Formats: sequence, C-alpha cells, structure tokens
Amino acid sequence: MGRWICCLCSRGADPLMLLLVLALGCNFSTAATASPPVPHVKPSYSFGRTFLGLDKCNACIGTSICKKFFKEEIRFDTWLSSHLKLPPSSLLSYSGNYTDDAKSWRQVDITRLSSKYQHDRADRRICTALLQSRTCSLERALRRTPRFQKWLRAKRLTPDLVQGLPSPLLRCPSQRLLDRIVRRYAEVPDAGSIYMDHLTDRDRLRLLYTLAVNSHPILLQIFPDVEGWPFPRYLGSCGRLVVSASTRPLRDFFGATPEVAADLALQLLAVLRSMATNDLNYFFYFTRVDAGTFGVFSNGHLFIRDASTLGIIDREEGSQLMEGHQEHKDIFSCLTADCQSAFVSCDSIGETHSLVLVCQDLLPQLLRGKFPPPVQESIDSFLQRCARGGAGAAAAELAAILRPLRSCDSRFAYRYPDCRYSDKY
Repeated sequence: MGRWICCLCSRGADPLMLLLVLALGCNFSTAATASPPVPHVKPSYSFGRTFLGLDKCNACIGTSICKKFFKEEIRFDTWLSSHLKLPPSSLLSYSGNYTDDAKSWRQVDITRLSSKYQHDRADRRICTALLQSRTCSLERALRRTPRFQKWLRAKRLTPDLVQGLPSPLLRCPSQRLLDRIVRRYAEVPDAGSIYMDHLTDRDRLRLLYTLAVNSHPILLQIFPDVEGWPFPRYLGSCGRLVVSASTRPLRDFFGATPEVAADLALQLLAVLRSMATNDLNYFFYFTRVDAGTFGVFSNGHLFIRDASTLGIIDREEGSQLMEGHQEHKDIFSCLTADCQSAFVSCDSIGETHSLVLVCQDLLPQLLRGKFPPPVQESIDSFLQRCARGGAGAAAAELAAILRPLRSCDSRFAYRYPDCRYSDKY
C-alpha cells in the first residue's frame, strides 16, 4: 500500500489526493502505526510500603498522615525533587518539609520509634516465639496473644492491661493517666471518652504496639504543646514513621556563645521544674538523658525532643499497679527491651532525680569554659554539688548566676521583645 501511494505521487494524480498524500508524509503505513502523543506524567516518589512500615500494619503506629506522604506534601529535606530516590531506610530519623497549601513549607522531624534493625529483630522474635516460624503475619500472631485478647474485651484501659510493658510511662500507671491516653489518642477520630468503645480492633492493636515499642508519640499526643507542655507538636504517623515539628538537638549548641549557653541552661532548669510541679499534679522524671533528649526550635525555645525515657508518677492518685504484678512479662515486654531487664520501682524515684542526671550529663557540656574565671568557677562548683546531691538548692543558686549572663536581642525570638519590658527574663 505504501509503494502504491508513493508511485501515485509521481504520476500526476488528482491535486486533492496529492495534498492528502503529502499530509501523510507519503508513507501511509508509517502514519497508520504512529503512536499517539504520551501525556506528561508528573514524576512521583516511589514510596514503598516497606519503607514506611505499612507492610507491617496493624503492628505499626498509625496511618493518620499517610496521605501527606503520597501527595508529596511531606518531603525529605535533601530529596525535594520528587524524581530523586528516598533516603536509606536504615536511618533512625530524617529532616523533612511539610506543607498544607503546596506553597509554604515548614521543617519537620520524621522518626522511627526504634531502628530498622531493632524492628526487624522484634518482628522475627514475634514470629519465632508465637508461631515457631521465621516469617509470619505479625498482626495475626499478636492478635492471638492473651494480652491482646484481654484488650479486645476491655471497655476501659486499666493498669492490669499495661503491666509488664517496658515503657517508663507505664511503670507507675494511674487510672487517671490511662484514661487520658485513651481520650487523647490522636490516631482515631476524637470521641472525648475514657472508654474504648470507639476503638476498633485495629486501633487497639496499634495503641498497644506503640506503647510496647516507644511511648514518645503518645506523650506528644496526651500533653500537647498548645496547652503549654514542652514537647514538639505531633503531626501524625504513617506505618512505623512518626512526624513532628522540627527541633535541633541540644548537642548542636554545646559550642554556642556564652549568652546562648546561659539562656539554654536556664530554660533546661525551668523545664525540669515545670515537669516536677504542674497544675495536673503529674511528676515527670527521666530514666536517662543524652545530648538528643532536648531540642531547640528556630526561635530559640527549648523543648523535650525525645520523650521515650520519660516516666510519670501521678501525685493525685498514685500508682495503681501492684509492685508484685509488674514482673509479669510477655512478647509485648520484649519488642525493644531486654526481656530480663528489671523494672525501676516507683518508690525509688526522688524529687531531684532528673535534675541530678542533667547536672551530670548535659549542663557541664553546655556551660564548660564559657565564662570569665570567677563566674566559671562558681558555675562548675554548683554543677558538682548538683550532681552529687543537694540538687534543688544548687540548681536555684546556679540559675541566679546564669540569669544576668543572658542577653535580650532578636536571637532569642521566643522571648523578644518581651524581655525588654518584663522582669521575668
């Protein structure tokens, strides 16, 4: 057919026919088989269910922010171009960017509650311990456990349902605290109820799994920053990733100027004071602290960046878990912790417990060698007293020394220009 048309071009055919042939490029067969134009497709992240941890749900944290990931309204810091590959899944945390309108972006922290290695090891432990297999359906295995069966039948989250879980948050539980967890659990529609009727079986497993692995996101939900608690804002979870407002770890400020160091030290002491004495009559304490426990927002405000080592004692109700029953352990006790590790007794936590830890491990690194010799010697002396004992009095005297050393300027946006007109600062 193609040869016939080309011959027609050379034999003086009808002008209309010639125009038609020329329009087809004098090769009918080529024109007939040409592919239609391919529409432009916007490149997209190749979010795998494995990277997010969605392949492990409902043995995961939640799904409340998954749409943001798939709509590219959450992007990793150095992966702003959507055609680039995702960061390594082996990392514990990532810097990211978050938007609600695709125009303005704000920084967020994207974290795993434990390392991928720890998660994988825990997943294998579940399959081996419960089903004698190296691989299994984690949800099916955990649903068969006596603990989860009790959760399914329960109308209310009670101390016996959380006994033996490794989180410091649950070592000295009160009914008031557990009711607060259920009422403010943000991965489900807000029911405002202390009863678990609004939680599906899936919701109950996710809540139990989160409490067993790392209670950090639960603390961010039940003590939100908008109420004045010193935690970053919880934005949501997807699979085994948690998204919260971004802070720089305190370790980044160990080399800061004297004014910044003095300001952060005073904020640190104030946070510990507020966590020990507050209107709700909860006493917060740290089981350990390190250079990543606290973080600093871009406006200079210091917050608790990692709440995983925070325990709570209810001064109003006291612990409603009998000490003798705490030794009951199961697979949920061993997802991230050593199954043989002993629990800390509620009675062993003193009033200045957290203050001593901070004076030992953080304040020396923040304040060392920053000030003229006479002032520095006084600071070092008070830190030594604080770390050895008598922490309350030493901390108050240390704060009195540091207060005049901080400045009032735009570097401290969280209190500027208020500091010019108030004696509070």
